[in-house]
Amino acid sequence: MTDTANSPTADHKVPVTVLTGFLGAGKTTLLNRILCQQHGKRIAVIENEFGEIGVDNDLVIGAEEEIFEMNNGCICCTVRGDLIRILGNLMKRRDRFDYILIETTGMADPGPVAQTFFMDDEIGSQMSLDGVVTLVDAKHVLLHIEDSDEVKEQIAFADVILLNKTDLVTSAELDALEARIHAMNAAARIHRTRDAAVDIDKILNLGGFDLSRALETDPKFLEPEYPFEWSGLYDLAAGKYTWIFQPGPDPTMGAFCTPAVHASEAGMRERVESAVRAFSSPEHECPPGSECRVDDRFLQVGLEGEALRYTWLIDQPGAYVWFTEHHPDEFAAVLTDEQGQALEPLVSREYKPDHEHDEEVTSVGIATPGDLDLPKFQNWLRELLATHGPDIFRMKGILAFQNSNQRYVFQGVHMLFDGREDRPWGDEPRRNSLIFIGRNLNREALNQGFAACLA
Repeated sequence: MTDTANSPTADHKVPVTVLTGFLGAGKTTLLNRILCQQHGKRIAVIENEFGEIGVDNDLVIGAEEEIFEMNNGCICCTVRGDLIRILGNLMKRRDRFDYILIETTGMADPGPVAQTFFMDDEIGSQMSLDGVVTLVDAKHVLLHIEDSDEVKEQIAFADVILLNKTDLVTSAELDALEARIHAMNAAARIHRTRDAAVDIDKILNLGGFDLSRALETDPKFLEPEYPFEWSGLYDLAAGKYTWIFQPGPDPTMGAFCTPAVHASEAGMRERVESAVRAFSSPEHECPPGSECRVDDRFLQVGLEGEALRYTWLIDQPGAYVWFTEHHPDEFAAVLTDEQGQALEPLVSREYKPDHEHDEEVTSVGIATPGDLDLPKFQNWLRELLATHGPDIFRMKGILAFQNSNQRYVFQGVHMLFDGREDRPWGDEPRRNSLIFIGRNLNREALNQGFAACLA
């Protein structure tokens, strides 16, 4: 039975999903599942046998035998010709499908395929890029990720990542790999799969960029990355306090303690920027057993050996906030008073850490209230894409323009940009939320450039 409730109608654009992933990641396995399962969706599947668009201009779909119905209502097309022409001919059979899925080769950069839906007016008027789905071989990807631009680009372009072959690695290895992938592309939703088994609704109808879904996946999605992972606020009397650490996953940990004006979460938030500056200052070593005075210095404590103790001197009673490079739970850390009594923070907070992996391919998120000046934004974006477009794999977001009551939703690939007015803001706070994913991105320059576009 056809899934009419979720199927696009004939007078809407056809959503297109690009399926990519390195050699052996499981694309064919996933494709076979889609073609064989009785999911009730009518899908035209284009099997992409080329690395660049337009390899063979002589071969296009024309004969009926090159398109055949599958038991589940899918249409499978073997493509050896020009993608735009294939898509154009496919639309002549628009009544036979509701979705299009394009599978790229394992060595392909998904960029040229994604760009098709921005650069060709006719294609763009009939179809929309619904999402890029990337399969990652959890067992073997680390053999390629360092020296393969294709692997990095496939991850960077993704809206959804299927971390496949999870049965071949340990849980700890999966956690580490997922953290590394998330550092490269913070916007992508990650699903762990075995034999590419995934609910088809998790890879179709993604709707391009969806801020609500991104926040559901990662509540800290819009936060900047910090050089610390945890903070805790304590209301303390003057005296000596001891942090006790057990051996953990890192031989050292940076720590910063600072007075707070208020013994509250707001008081802790007020000290975040001070902590950021402190973590960028020169390190001061704090040997085990030494006394560390609260003087707004960033301290580096060693965590090798048996249980380690560090004493902090509090000169004045009041509220104090500790910021730590790692979460204290990783070292079974506990703060005690002079009587050895363990203390719990009044409030604590976890932060999105500043990742050190894969500096070449990263993502930069910007979130700010206020309205944009349209001419300023257009000039900034034009200059940005002219100078750095090849390094910007994906960009997407929601913008608030001055004198407009509608949300503006956009996405782009390299130097190509597409946007449209969305629903009215209504009672929703007007804001700008966007993300850039690419190579060698300058976070500070992007933030400063965008801030200059505010009205």
